[in-house]
Amino acid sequence: MSTETPGIDPLLALRAPRDPACDVFLTGTVFLDIIFTGLDSAPVRGTESWARGMGSSPGGVANMATALARLGLHTSLAAAFGDDHYGEYCWDALEQGEGIDLSMSRTVPGWHSPVTVSMAYEGERTMVSHGHEAPPPTGTASPAPVTTPAPDPVFPHCPPRARAAVASLAPGRPEPWVAAAARGGALIFADVGWDETGRWDLDALPDLAHCEAFLPNAEEAMRYTRTDCPRAAAHALAERVPLAVVTLGAEGAYAVDGRTGAAAEVPAIEVEALDPTGAGDVFVAGFVTGTLADWPLADRLAFAGLTAALSVQEFGGSLSAPGWAEIAAWWQLVRTCDRQAPAALERYAFLDDLLPATARAWPLRRAVPTIGFRQ
Repeated sequence: MSTETPGIDPLLALRAPRDPACDVFLTGTVFLDIIFTGLDSAPVRGTESWARGMGSSPGGVANMATALARLGLHTSLAAAFGDDHYGEYCWDALEQGEGIDLSMSRTVPGWHSPVTVSMAYEGERTMVSHGHEAPPPTGTASPAPVTTPAPDPVFPHCPPRARAAVASLAPGRPEPWVAAAARGGALIFADVGWDETGRWDLDALPDLAHCEAFLPNAEEAMRYTRTDCPRAAAHALAERVPLAVVTLGAEGAYAVDGRTGAAAEVPAIEVEALDPTGAGDVFVAGFVTGTLADWPLADRLAFAGLTAALSVQEFGGSLSAPGWAEIAAWWQLVRTCDRQAPAALERYAFLDDLLPATARAWPLRRAVPTIGFRQ
C-alpha cells in the first residue's frame, strides 16, 4: 500500500483541460523481487545462511513506476505479466496498491514471471535473477485481469500521449517507441546501463537525440565522454542533450542545462544506507517530478537526492520508494533538530510550498512487505 499524503499533486498549478491524462509513461520488464534482509555477511559456499527477515514486491521497471506514482504523477506502464501467481500479485500490487495505469500492459499465457532474489548485507546487495524474454505482442493481447480494461494492442508502435517518458538506453538498440513518444510531445528522460561492448560510444545511443535529459552515473558519464572528471563529463554531455545530470554517489549530483549553460550541484544527504536497491530509479523519479513541475535546476537535484536518500533507509526496491508522507515527516524532523546548518535547511525551503503544515511523526515505514520482518 502506498503511504502517499492525500491531495498532494506537484503538477496541480500546471494542469489544463487539454493536457494528456498520463504524466509519465514507461515500459520494461517487471520482476517479482524476493528480498532477504538481516544477513550478517555474504552467503558462503557450502553453508546455509539464515536471514532475519524477508519481503517481496514488484521489481524491475516497477521500481521506477512505483516511485513516480507515489510522488503524485499519473503513471502508465506497459509491461508483460506472467499468468502465474507471481504475475497476478505484481499486477494487483501495481494497479490496486499504487494506482498505476496498466491499460497498455498484457498478460502472457504460459509465460512465467521473471524473479530476482536480493540479499542485503553490509550496505550492499547481491542479486540472483531468472527469467525469459516475453514473446512480442501479436496485436491481439491476452485478456488482462477482469478489473482492468483490455490492453491497447498498438503499443509499442504508438505509445500513449504523455508529458514525459522514461527510457533505458542500450548501445545499438534503438526503441521505436522513444521517437514516437518524443514526436507526441513527451519529454524523454533516459538512463543507461553498463556498456558490455566496451565501446562507450555516444553515437551508439541513437535515442539520445530524442532526450530532454540524460542521467548516467559518474563512471558511465566519464567513459562515454572520455573525461576523467564527472563534472567535465556533464558539460560534455550537455552538448548532446538539453539536460545532463551526473550522479556522484555519496557526493550528490551535478547537472548542466545545455540550453543556458547553467550548472547546479547538490551534495548528498548523509543517511544510514540499509539497502540501495532502486535508489537510482527513485532519483530519476524525483528529477522527473521537479522538471515537470518547472522547478529551478538546483531544486530538482535536491529533491531527487532527498527521495533517493529516503529510499535507501528501507529494504527493497519499490517497497522503499518514498511518498509525500515520508518527505513531509523528514522535513518536519530536520527543522526541529539541533545544530542544523541554516544553509542546508535553506536548500530545501522550497518544500514549504508543497507540504502540509503538519505531518506524521518520523520515522515512517513504507509499504509493508508481504512477509514482515523484525530488526
